[in-house]
Amino acid sequence: MAYPKLFAPGPVDVSPETFAAMSQTMIGHRGSDFEALYASLQPGLQEIFGTSRPVFLSTSSAWGVMEGALRNLVRNKVLCLCCGAFSDKWFDVAKKLGYEADKIQVEWGEAIDPEAVRAKLAEGGFDTVTLIHSETSTGVLNDLAGIAAAVKSFPDTMLIVDTVSSLSTVPVDMDANGVDVMLAGVQKALALPPGLAVFAVSEAAMERAKATPNRGYYFDFIEFAKNAAVNNTPSTPAISLLFGLQYILGQIAAEGLQARFARHAATNALIHAWGARHGFELFAPEGRRSNALTCFKTPEGFDLSGFIKRLKNEHHFLINGGYGKIKGLTFRISNMGNETPATMEELIAAMDQVLG
Repeated sequence: MAYPKLFAPGPVDVSPETFAAMSQTMIGHRGSDFEALYASLQPGLQEIFGTSRPVFLSTSSAWGVMEGALRNLVRNKVLCLCCGAFSDKWFDVAKKLGYEADKIQVEWGEAIDPEAVRAKLAEGGFDTVTLIHSETSTGVLNDLAGIAAAVKSFPDTMLIVDTVSSLSTVPVDMDANGVDVMLAGVQKALALPPGLAVFAVSEAAMERAKATPNRGYYFDFIEFAKNAAVNNTPSTPAISLLFGLQYILGQIAAEGLQARFARHAATNALIHAWGARHGFELFAPEGRRSNALTCFKTPEGFDLSGFIKRLKNEHHFLINGGYGKIKGLTFRISNMGNETPATMEELIAAMDQVLG
């Protein structure tokens, strides 16, 4: 069966070259070959994260690390910054874990105001904050630097940041922004199959974790650090995905990180321009829009399901019709990963033909 090419916001299209890299001969994960593979990934990951800290490799979705970060860091009360399906869910996860949790809730399609974060934290009692940098459900890119500065003005308050659809599309600068845990899944802008999360932990967060009881095993930061010191993982890693990640990091190094940022900005702008030509209104506000994907409002009377179906059946391209409570009310088009102006123009030509 021939599946359509994915222009949905994750997973995204995976190149044949990446699959080829993943098909290398299997190696054991408790020996020198794996240690060399692990070590080879660190410089590229650290550059993308903007950190001198080790970047850990978790055989899980990003949600595993998102939950694990709460288990490692929350002592008293967590503040969740909610502006879409995934940031809202983080609040729900915190409650399900039994933590005292509060939230700043804005309408989907709006961004989090750093000053609102500062005011909420001033109420006292919070020791951890969760933020999704690029809210994939709405196409909103939150002000990471501004929010991080607000959080860091409260001593001993830890900031956990999900960069699932922003990592390698825009600068994230973990160390410069004072982020305590930064995490992402590889199935979005890194253009790998799902099943691997990458994350880094500040020294202060590591010290917090050491003193936190009942943090479990699988996502225990201390176990990750202990194994990372000898270029390994606490439990069996997804070795094929790591071979793929090694290839992708080589591609990023060859392209240059600044050029990668510029390419994502250019491909994103092409989709914005296409939408403007057809009168589609952007869902995220000016100045706070993701460079990885675009979220459009569905015009009244527009046959969105028909548009998506024809695009898939006639041209073998798949976009997404929205997520959560705005499913059908919005649609999303990804430009992240390996996409270029040329590949986006192919999609645009197909969408133009469907629109007639």
